[in-house]
Amino acid sequence: MTYDGDLSRSLMDVLREDEGLTGVKCVCREGECGACSVLLNGEIVNSCILPMGRVHGCEITTIEGFREQKAFEILDASFKKYSAVQCGFCIPGMILASTSLLSKNPHPTKEEIKIGISGNLCRCTGYHAIEKAICDAAEKGEGLW
Repeated sequence: MTYDGDLSRSLMDVLREDEGLTGVKCVCREGECGACSVLLNGEIVNSCILPMGRVHGCEITTIEGFREQKAFEILDASFKKYSAVQCGFCIPGMILASTSLLSKNPHPTKEEIKIGISGNLCRCTGYHAIEKAICDAAEKGEGLW
């Protein structure tokens, strides 16, 4: 993505407003909920508090781009299998946080999963189903992460 606008503008605003990538959700604007999560060079970040001046030359992955990868298919199937999706608002961030976690730790414990998704809030599904889905994806994605 090429950007030559206001470098203090948030990555979230540029992704949503300029690029039309609405999988990046706008909720708190304080970096507390994770709905705006994207991968920045493979690390999960809150795009609502990240100024454009900090992302020059970085690889940015939104849920829209991640959907094209095999890892998404595995996580998507696992989230469906364990009914880890209800309203879906937090799911793009949860999926990307799961990916970031599994790429660093392909066999996380339940405690490590809790820590790995701790920056992403879910008000509907609850975390138990999400944790089960991530465990399932870790097993099914053996060698992928």
